[in-house]
Amino acid sequence: MSLNVNEIKLGVIGCGKMASAILGGIVKNNFLPKENISVFDINLEASASMCAKYGFEEALSIDELVLNSDIVLLCVKPFVFREVLLEVKHKISDQLIISILAGVKLEKYNKILPETPVVRVMPNTPALIGMGASALCKNQFVDESYFDFAKKLMKNCGEVIETSEDKIDIITALSGSGPAYYYKIIDLMAKAAIKLGLDKKQAYLLSSQTALGSAKMVMENDFDINTLIKNVTTPGGCTEVGNEVLNNSNIDEIIDKTIKDTMEKSIQLG
Repeated sequence: MSLNVNEIKLGVIGCGKMASAILGGIVKNNFLPKENISVFDINLEASASMCAKYGFEEALSIDELVLNSDIVLLCVKPFVFREVLLEVKHKISDQLIISILAGVKLEKYNKILPETPVVRVMPNTPALIGMGASALCKNQFVDESYFDFAKKLMKNCGEVIETSEDKIDIITALSGSGPAYYYKIIDLMAKAAIKLGLDKKQAYLLSSQTALGSAKMVMENDFDINTLIKNVTTPGGCTEVGNEVLNNSNIDEIIDKTIKDTMEKSIQLG
């Protein structure tokens, strides 16, 4: 199947923060014409607000949205997915569904919508500023043109990887929940500096910018963490002392447990 992006009609169910982030990226990068995007939310104020902001079409029902869409982006809460899928069941023909619902496995879609192409996306909240990390997997009914479209769609919000569904729970722990853990580390480092006398605003600015710059250095240096650490560490110097504190602590075990426990919770939810 060949897709002409300028002719694709995208329907979005759910107008929460992540939907707004994805659609904001689409608009910013002119990925799709605004007039080809329609949205629906059970909270009509939310959908009306999004349409007023971006110039989209507002659908007054899920039926209307699905019937007028080539691709449906599902951005509702996971606990209502069954209700929503049952509502679209008799309206879906060969449309692609792109779902950002955490914990809802492809087999659950297959049971309600047999032979419907579905792409699962695990995004994260930095998508709100175009710095997200998204992982995509698909069921057996998704052809390459559909999957390519889904990847290009999410690239409007940041980095994208293709994966298999058996890795999604690990990715949920690493990048889906990961921002919260990095926020905690930024917070702890800033607070440590504040205790020693640094101004609060300066402490958070320096801690945040250091995290941002360090992440960029990692990505631009082929993820060679050990070399980057050595480049900062002068033998007998300040950083070496801090490295020793970290190496002699149980920080490795704490991070391992954080990711493992988060992954296991994701598995339970699925």
